Amino acid sequence: MSEKGVNQVFEAIVKNGVEPVSAFFDLRVLELKAGYAKLSMRVKPEHLNFHGVTFGGVIMSLADQAFGYAVNTLSYPSMASQFNIYFLASARAGDVLTAEGTVVRSGRYISVAEVSVTNQDGKLIARASGSTISKETH
Repeated sequence: MSEKGVNQVFEAIVKNGVEPVSAFFDLRVLELKAGYAKLSMRVKPEHLNFHGVTFGGVIMSLADQAFGYAVNTLSYPSMASQFNIYFLASARAGDVLTAEGTVVRSGRYISVAEVSVTNQDGKLIARASGSTISKETH
């Protein structure tokens, strides 16, 4: 099932073209395998808040995409039921952020995954976790 799930995620991406949110943030899929997704983006000046650092919602969007892709490789289609993020350091314009999502548990009804977001120097910017429910159960 894991290879099938990866293929389903790839097919959904190809069939629908670039997701609008991925295009908006210029997200790049670097790696996708069963229970794992790695995405990146470059922080642009328009992603900054009034403090001159990356708006938390931008970082959360990157983390959420890695989370969603990772879970859907094992349990397709799934939708987020909960998502939590801790912002640990600031990111600035020009930084390249990488989010790595890893499934902790993939169940019949509920799945749980964790995400780490780092910058180009490997500095930890944020940690996130979330759960999904299988769309098939609804």
